[in-house]
Amino acid sequence: MPAHQNPSRSAHVERQRLKFAAAHMATFGGSIEPLHGHTYAVTIEVDGELSSEGWVVDFGVLKRIGVEICDRLDHHFLLQRGSALLGMERGDGAWEISFADKRYRLPEDDVFELPITNTTAEQIAEWFWGEVLGNLRAAGITTVTRLTIGVEEAPGQAGWFAADLPVD
Repeated sequence: MPAHQNPSRSAHVERQRLKFAAAHMATFGGSIEPLHGHTYAVTIEVDGELSSEGWVVDFGVLKRIGVEICDRLDHHFLLQRGSALLGMERGDGAWEISFADKRYRLPEDDVFELPITNTTAEQIAEWFWGEVLGNLRAAGITTVTRLTIGVEEAPGQAGWFAADLPVD
C-alpha cells in the first residue's frame, strides 16, 4: 500500500437514537422567541488515531454517550442560565422566568439548566461537546484528537461546534 500524506481518520454517528425533544425560547437583541420546541437531532464526529483494535472510537461507545446526553435533555425546557436578558428565580418547586412584560412559571423538574447565554443550536452544540469530551475521558479513550458536534433543530438547519481536544 502506498504511503499517505497527512492521513486522517474519523468516526461519525448521527440521528437514529441521537434525538431529543425540548422546548426553548432564544433571545435576540431586545426580543425573545415565543416558547416553542424542536425534535433535535445530534451528530457526533471524532477525528484521531487508530486504536489497537483499528478504530478511532467504537461506534457503540459514541452512540451510548450521545444517547445518555440526549436522554438527559429529552422532554425538558432548556434554560439558558448564562443569559443576562432573562430574569430567573427558582423556588417552591418551580422556575419563574421573565423577559420584559412576559412571565413564565415552569415546574422545576421540567427545566434543564444549561450554562450558556442563549439556547441557539450552536451554543447547545458547544455544551454537548463538553459533555461528550468528559465521557470520552471518563472511558479512558485517548485516540481522539478533534471532536465535532452538530445539533439540528429542523431538517437542513443545524448549529455546529468543533475543536481540537486539549492536550493533558
